[in-house]
Amino acid sequence: MSGSCHEPAVAVEAPRAPAIAHRIALAGNPNVGKTTLFNLLTGLRQKVANYPGVTVERKSGRLVGHESIEVVDLPGTYSLNPRSIDERVAYEVLVGRMRGEPAPDVVVCVVDATNLERNLYLVTQIMDLGLPVVVALNMMDALAENGLELDVEGLARRLGVPVVPMVARKGQGVDRLKEILLRGVPPPPAERRWTLMPAVASVVEELARRLSEEAPDVPERQRFFEALSALTSDTLLEAWKRRAPRFYEAVLKARRDLEARRVPYRQAEMIGRYGWLSPLVAEVLRRRPDARERTLSDRIDAVLTHRVAGPLIFFVLLLLIFQAIFSWAVPFMDAIEAAVAWTGEQVRAVMPDGFLEDLIVDGAITGVGNVLVFLPQILLLFFFLGIMEDTGYMARTAFIMDRLMRRLGLSGASVVPLLSGYACAVPAIMAARTLDNERDRIITIMVTPLMSCSARLPVYTLFIAAFIPNIPVLGPLNTQGLAMFSLYLLGTAMAFAAAWVLKTFVFKGESAYFVMELPPYRAPQFKQIVYRMIDRAKAFVTRAGKIIFSLSIVIWFLASFPRAELDPELAAERQALEAWYAHARDSLEAVGAPVAAFEELEATYEARLAPIADAEAARQISQSFIGRLGHALEPLMRPLGFDWKITAGIISSFPAREVIVGTMATIYGVAHAGEDEVILRQALRADPAFSPLVAVSLMVFYVFALQCMSTLAVARRELGTWKWPAVMWLYMFALAYLFSLLVYQGGRLLGLA
Repeated sequence: MSGSCHEPAVAVEAPRAPAIAHRIALAGNPNVGKTTLFNLLTGLRQKVANYPGVTVERKSGRLVGHESIEVVDLPGTYSLNPRSIDERVAYEVLVGRMRGEPAPDVVVCVVDATNLERNLYLVTQIMDLGLPVVVALNMMDALAENGLELDVEGLARRLGVPVVPMVARKGQGVDRLKEILLRGVPPPPAERRWTLMPAVASVVEELARRLSEEAPDVPERQRFFEALSALTSDTLLEAWKRRAPRFYEAVLKARRDLEARRVPYRQAEMIGRYGWLSPLVAEVLRRRPDARERTLSDRIDAVLTHRVAGPLIFFVLLLLIFQAIFSWAVPFMDAIEAAVAWTGEQVRAVMPDGFLEDLIVDGAITGVGNVLVFLPQILLLFFFLGIMEDTGYMARTAFIMDRLMRRLGLSGASVVPLLSGYACAVPAIMAARTLDNERDRIITIMVTPLMSCSARLPVYTLFIAAFIPNIPVLGPLNTQGLAMFSLYLLGTAMAFAAAWVLKTFVFKGESAYFVMELPPYRAPQFKQIVYRMIDRAKAFVTRAGKIIFSLSIVIWFLASFPRAELDPELAAERQALEAWYAHARDSLEAVGAPVAAFEELEATYEARLAPIADAEAARQISQSFIGRLGHALEPLMRPLGFDWKITAGIISSFPAREVIVGTMATIYGVAHAGEDEVILRQALRADPAFSPLVAVSLMVFYVFALQCMSTLAVARRELGTWKWPAVMWLYMFALAYLFSLLVYQGGRLLGLA
């Protein structure tokens, strides 16, 4: 990346990245290993931004050892006939019509060798643009495992472009690819290798001529492709309505003429390209004599995608994952708790008592520490999601859930964004842009925040650990893990129910058909998983740090001011205790008592002072700004079992759910009480207003409530309006209030209060 953003006043300048002299684009179908290859070519030195005017990420980096060469990882696409936002971006970059993004100098087409025919369809389209092309033939190891052999030289000869066999996840073939790219790649042969049916070809050639007259800036080799795309795609034709109106009208007339003659012009490109590719692939690809009819992936799929066993295995796997998230993270969480407590003690030891000390220790350190303590659980969640994705099982979950999703009015394609919502709703909502059907896309966005994201983990963990006893249930399972799983299950079930309601009463219509390729099973690449875990952890800490740090200070201020009037009785008790302590210490010094006697006196003094300090802190909080706000709204929240302290915590956590942890720590003043109360468990259990029933009611509230400004903001960007994000917040708050009301009042009727 570039050098410093500040230029020094002296003659020596900070180093800057060389100007881009050459652009390489990585194109290909989804799930072919593009991102893995991109990481290898750029050495993980990446820059992520958005393409102009859209929320699609532009991921770029400099080629390792060649800073003047930029590598761009394009969104995955099956063809240059775009249907989703991602595919539209890939199309516009390749044809050179993306604002501020010049057409690439060379395109590396990453191809899944095990699905050669379908992948080569996109390759032939890019070749028709006249762009220099290199075919990176990835997953050659999976091809061999399937009992197949490929004539790489024959494929390169038939295509007329360089072909590099690769196994990107093992780094094989990368050096050869870089060698070809640095040597220079010539444009593909000018003559098209495939044939378009004559009735359509003559029309397209005439349209290409008209396009050249009205849009002479379109490269000559690209005109035939543009004319064919406009003829067969309504989306691509619309782009010419203003730019080349006469060409636009000519295309409409050509469509009417072809329809009158019953010529299947919309299928002509597919018929022509596959008519050439099918015999080509049959010529270069053959099955080894010793190959098995059923591959290992086929045998595994017979179990994991079984109509009955598949969903059961998926359900059990999720249960084990959430149990592991809760149990395995405990030692690391304890270590972070200790580190946070030690840091607070060290700061207090070197700073004088007063306003600034309280601000730093009780506001900043405690607030941020109470979020960082949950980082081990979040990392474990990303680890398990990464394994599911790398092994190919994530795609199977979409297939397994398609039947259920279709009954709810969605397709299996919505499962991947919804599962991503377990990590974070923001990228999950952005992932919904890959859905072809606009109706499915909006519904998926509207229900994704109901999936319990990683930001809910601090809330769940805090109250489960404080109020749910750790009782073994079955083998490694215990009541705390089952409680965590139940909360995730509740949010997931409500997401499905909300999708059905939206489909039935709001967004009526048929769902899109779901077609998805199941990639072969692969061993997970733990190095890549760790890289992704680190990136996502950085994003979480950065996001949480910015919000929590600032809000912790704000909440501390709201909890500390205005200063409460001293209670005469508490002041008298403190004064009497301090007088007793001073007298006792003087007596010990007078008789030359041993050190142990002074230590015992100190411990007695601290024990007797603690309840007085707690009472003073409670009085201060009650009379502070945040206490007054909590008291004002308490009548609204009291039917849910929430007092003014919980209400104040809920209000403060509107920007981000996890903020309630830091807020409650500040409200209860637990920084003065030692390490055990860093995450509030002791303080919460000691509060008579709290009970297991109140804790369950609060957790249920957080299952449904949309307490995340970032989610609302990204939903607004994706949907282009505040209407649906506002509806999303309102219906989720209504669900949170209703279900918490049912839990608390139902529990009271059953005598659980």
